[in-house]
Amino acid sequence: MRYLYILLAAACFAQEPRHVTVYEQPGRFAGWPANHGLWSWGKEIVFGFDAAPFVFRQQGHAISHDHAPDQLLARSLDGGETWMIEQPKSLELPAEVKYQGYPGGKGPALRDSPGNIDFTKKDFAFTARMTGNPGVSRFYYSYDRGKNWAGPYKLPDFGYKGTAARTDYIVNGKHDMFLFTTLGKTNGREGRVACTRTRDGGKTWTLEGLIGPEPGDNDYAIMPQSLRLGPKMLYTAIRRKGFIEAYRSGDDGKSWSHEGKIAPEIGAGNPPSLLKLRDGRLALIYGYRRPPFGIRARISKDLGKTWGDEIVLRTDGGTTDLGYPRSAERPDGKIVSAYYYNTDNTKVRFIGATIWQP
Repeated sequence: MRYLYILLAAACFAQEPRHVTVYEQPGRFAGWPANHGLWSWGKEIVFGFDAAPFVFRQQGHAISHDHAPDQLLARSLDGGETWMIEQPKSLELPAEVKYQGYPGGKGPALRDSPGNIDFTKKDFAFTARMTGNPGVSRFYYSYDRGKNWAGPYKLPDFGYKGTAARTDYIVNGKHDMFLFTTLGKTNGREGRVACTRTRDGGKTWTLEGLIGPEPGDNDYAIMPQSLRLGPKMLYTAIRRKGFIEAYRSGDDGKSWSHEGKIAPEIGAGNPPSLLKLRDGRLALIYGYRRPPFGIRARISKDLGKTWGDEIVLRTDGGTTDLGYPRSAERPDGKIVSAYYYNTDNTKVRFIGATIWQP
């Protein structure tokens, strides 16, 4: 009996969330993996983030508005245990970027996509980015796990007042892909999620369906994370003001039904990271912008119809300037969740990752 107790205790201890530091530099702000995207191939995991000079602010993002942020990638070859930092020249900000008030970069100018991109290549990666908030959004793609990127290519606004795209896509076939994006509202601010689609490898895009009603003037619905759950069934989690809500489509994105709040009362708002695990469960991970600040998660056993209690991954955050996670499931079933973080409002923002057993 004592031997069994020791085994159970050891198993519980082994499943405690474990945190690693991916990128932390003196005087630097690092942030927003959710804007860039995360891609994984077994134990190899890659995700993107911004880095720029740190400027202390009591509220808001502690980043310099006088510098174009570096566009960096973090790469792990051992399932998130150790990381290398890369800076592909092909991802440098174009001069057109005006997001958050900082100047544009020296990267290639936006241009029309020639199309014919093969989304099914085994080492394929895709990232969508903003040039304004909202503005003209752009995308890049890679055939070699993010070492080299083609782009930037323009994304359409479908007659709305700009777009604010981040990386959320579902590959349907060789030249067929969904991209979930955020459109400008009637008042010109970002805040309406849409399901869009290309069937010619990224040359042209169609607006398949709007997700939910347009929020009010001072409200928003942004930064979706989406999954395919069946031949025609799609599921998306959306960042709202202070909570995360979900919608479901049974007709491949043309119409959507509201599923309610799946992470209520999370503070100032934070985008969802959404995974379908190999055992069929769904995992939702998000930054928690209420005291105690940190990173939390929930699990669904019924494809998102209901969600379990919060799983607290860490509670040592220093302020609301954290979160924006992206996640991957390792071959051993553990989840690697990457995010930006701080443990003290006066100190730099760094990139961290938590390895945890759902």
